[in-house]
Amino acid sequence: MSEAFYTEAQRAMQARQGHTKLADTVQNAIVWDVVEGPNVDFIESRDFFFLATVDSRGRPTVSYKGGPPGVVHVVDPKTLVFPIYDGNGMYLSAANAGETGQVGLLFIDFETPNRVRVQGRASVSHDDPELARYPGAKMLVRVAVDHCFLNCARYIHKHSRVEASPYVPDAEGSQPHPSWKRIDLVQDSLSEEERRRTAESGGVIDMDGYAEKLSKGVS
Repeated sequence: MSEAFYTEAQRAMQARQGHTKLADTVQNAIVWDVVEGPNVDFIESRDFFFLATVDSRGRPTVSYKGGPPGVVHVVDPKTLVFPIYDGNGMYLSAANAGETGQVGLLFIDFETPNRVRVQGRASVSHDDPELARYPGAKMLVRVAVDHCFLNCARYIHKHSRVEASPYVPDAEGSQPHPSWKRIDLVQDSLSEEERRRTAESGGVIDMDGYAEKLSKGVS
């Protein structure tokens, strides 16, 4: 067991709650420094995950990342990769991952339920060979695995899957034009190609029109 897994503050909290022995037992039982066995199949069966990153000021952010099944690929027991697709241009997660390298990935099956967590150090690339695995991706994040562990699923509420997002890039990397790129306020910040697609998708809309689309589940 590596003492480095827990911080001093975590150790103090465990002691205060009388759970130091339990925390050590849990770590020895479920925390690994590799991704192996059933965890590989579980991770690669997911078409979404939650990504936690930290910026240089120590501010965390959490993002939902969706894609095709296998959106995260296990290259080897110590390495994961996943794509960065077209977004809103803020690049909070990608920039944080490239800057501080500290990432946490949470994989959940809401139907079973089940979940797996991975912690590691990330790097971001525009020309990684694995980028070809994800048509339409802008960048690739490569994660060096520090820890992988199961999580108790007792507080996960069961939800049934309805359908996949139509915005996941297809085999050629194409995807529908999103409604937010039709908002009047952002037109001057878009490329000429994106403004052309706005016109082809029904034209410019205002914020009220966009809010109405969101209320109906149209992205």
